Amino acid sequence: MLRVAVIGSGPSGVYTAQSLIEQQTVPDIEVYVLDRLPCPYGLVRYGVAPDHEKIKSLQNNLRTVLEHPKVRFLGNVEVGARGLGVEELREIFDAVVFCVGAATDRHLGIPGEDLPGSHPATEFVAWYSAHPDAAAVRFTLAARSAVVIGVGNVAVDVARMLSRGADELAVTDMPQGPLGALADSRVEDVWMVGRRGPSQAKFTTKELRELGSLPGTEVLVRPEELALDPAFRDPGGLPAVGRRNVEVLRGWAERAAAAPAGPDAGAEGRGRRIHLRFFLRPVEVLGDASGVRAVRFERTAPDGRGGVTGTGEFEDIEGQLVLRSVGYRGTPQPGLPFDETTGTVPHLAGRVLRDGTPLPGVYVAGWIKRGPTGVIGTNRPCAKETALSLLADAPTLAERGSSGDPFAALIRAGQRPVPWPGWLAIEAAEAEWGRGLGRGTVKLPDWAGLLEAAHSVEMTR
Repeated sequence: MLRVAVIGSGPSGVYTAQSLIEQQTVPDIEVYVLDRLPCPYGLVRYGVAPDHEKIKSLQNNLRTVLEHPKVRFLGNVEVGARGLGVEELREIFDAVVFCVGAATDRHLGIPGEDLPGSHPATEFVAWYSAHPDAAAVRFTLAARSAVVIGVGNVAVDVARMLSRGADELAVTDMPQGPLGALADSRVEDVWMVGRRGPSQAKFTTKELRELGSLPGTEVLVRPEELALDPAFRDPGGLPAVGRRNVEVLRGWAERAAAAPAGPDAGAEGRGRRIHLRFFLRPVEVLGDASGVRAVRFERTAPDGRGGVTGTGEFEDIEGQLVLRSVGYRGTPQPGLPFDETTGTVPHLAGRVLRDGTPLPGVYVAGWIKRGPTGVIGTNRPCAKETALSLLADAPTLAERGSSGDPFAALIRAGQRPVPWPGWLAIEAAEAEWGRGLGRGTVKLPDWAGLLEAAHSVEMTR
């Protein structure tokens, strides 16, 4: 029996498990998908916006894998500095695949970044997604103006959530606290700002178009900013997504050009406004100990090589709430080598390398392997490559022999694993809580509630 531990139950972890069990070369295999949280699905549960039901439905596909007879889900298992180390895992399992993602936000590195009211966008996402680590986080949304720094899909999600009505979100699994805060929100203007041009923005066209379909919300762009981008005038050489984005933005620009003169003319009285701004680089968050009041940006211009250069012209955009969405970064994993430049674990086709030599039985997949790039589907070929490397090593891995039943071994190591029945109990508790609120399923937002629900059933394999 070849026993493999996959650390992380998001798409990269589940796709790795799927690749391992679907192959034909090692029929006698068991895959244990371990997660620090008592809930599976990773960012599909805790990163996808609650109003994106189609993407969230991917959980059904991941569920099919986790319910396979050769797969065991074990949540509430801590790996790393506060839990099991690599060597301990290798005593229990024949091989270990780390699929731990990129857990931290990139910093802007500018003055005032950490003032009260300035937050990583992922903190806001964790709050409205009911991540248990964010249970103590509170957003009152008393700001009149919010500035979102970044032009990727996370930035679009955040801008949309700040602009969407609470009534529309009541049918989702958003917890009561954030739902109430959004209902009381005073935000009128949301500024989404990028340092480069529209042709280089990282959002997808579907996400972009959704901004234009929000009831009571107007999307405003400045034609003169869009015109600074050479690819905006002639998008023929752009990838398909870039061309479609340009088409959407051009439609909004033409509408803005036809509107009455003056900045944002015609927007008054139309509810909330989302301002898409380009060629502005943040240089300072302005404010004091009482909170932020604005972000200072430097106007940039294309440098002819795909980047931008500063012009020495500055503009302050008012905002009592600042959400920074400029990308993710992997964090070092205890016992594993780490490349500080890329924020990834060095590897060869998924085999972890230390000083150029593979670490026996230790592998990576997902963002910790390749960096925070691609969409959910990108994890499939990445996971398959790692799985194929592991399977090629299987004869050597099996010679070592793991010790006994992994579930019992984890308990002996001081863990209190939550197996699949515990997760099903959490699902049932969330459905019951939602019914009591007159809603559908509503997420439990804290560790205590999740573990109480999970441990309401007998903890066996």
